[in-house]
Amino acid sequence: MQLDTHQKQILKTALAAFERQTGLPLGVIKGVQGKQFLQINAAGEEVNLELVVCTNALWADAITLFGNRLEKLDRTVTVLHQITAEKTDALREHGIQFIDTAGNCFINHPPLFLLVKGNRAKLEMKPPTVNRVFKQTGLRVLYALLCNPGLENETYRTIAAKTDVALGMVNWVFKDLNELGFLQETGAGRARKVRLLNKEKLLERWITAYAEQLRPKLVLGRYRGAEGWWQNALLKPEQMLWGGEVAAEKLTEYLKPQTITVYVGKENPEAVIIPNRLTKDPHGDVEIVARFWQPETVAPYGDMVQPLLVYADLMATGNQRNLETARIIYDQHIVQLVGEN
Repeated sequence: MQLDTHQKQILKTALAAFERQTGLPLGVIKGVQGKQFLQINAAGEEVNLELVVCTNALWADAITLFGNRLEKLDRTVTVLHQITAEKTDALREHGIQFIDTAGNCFINHPPLFLLVKGNRAKLEMKPPTVNRVFKQTGLRVLYALLCNPGLENETYRTIAAKTDVALGMVNWVFKDLNELGFLQETGAGRARKVRLLNKEKLLERWITAYAEQLRPKLVLGRYRGAEGWWQNALLKPEQMLWGGEVAAEKLTEYLKPQTITVYVGKENPEAVIIPNRLTKDPHGDVEIVARFWQPETVAPYGDMVQPLLVYADLMATGNQRNLETARIIYDQHIVQLVGEN
């Protein structure tokens, strides 16, 4: 996929910062299938690394990008917004090579080794314009599309009804997806055929935007309950569902939950608060989040939300143990959703 305007801006800024910091000449060369490579010349050696450009500052993104291609870490460099010295150390620990917009970098491609951390950009980059599809209402539509392969071929009116959004918004979502290269539409009328493209990348974009644009608006409050209350709690799936770390523990048996996330109908959070004797506590370990989808469109996964949403909750934390668990969930429950059809 070709770089969009913001990706190009990030890449240009990072390349200039890298050259200023290291004094090494750089070049960008094109490969097959739209791939681009960073070419570094140092001491007579030429190093070529495949470029992957992140368009946001979420720490989880760098891990997301490489979740299913760890074997390529020594041949890939990710380009990021300015990151902290602590995140530089974490990326180095994972063997993820990067350059950022402040001149920080980690390149380990023998005989070339570069490590710069702690730099801060003199001028902050302007945040990019957010497409409608990655704003709050668009994210609800996109979630339903990702969870229901084939839904994209329904009429706009049907999709609007199934996602409880305005008909005009569905039109804008499909327009944005088409312009961003995530959608292909052929034919017309009854012969119309719609296909989502590059769904792995689309999922990455959805996860990032969900954490930034939608999820903060859904949190209804923090609470605290008796020690281990959630282990014996019985939820009514039509009213409430486990999300986040509890759902991840149920799916993988790999994680000991520290935050208890429950998704509920916005109009009735008491359905989980009262029976489980939860008390309001801004620092509590119980997080109550409003459901943002139609239950008849995105069905429960037992007493849990869909694994895709569990994955998004874990990735948004940036916690290393959560990221490891997210990778397991991706491999076991999500990879089939983002395969090319």
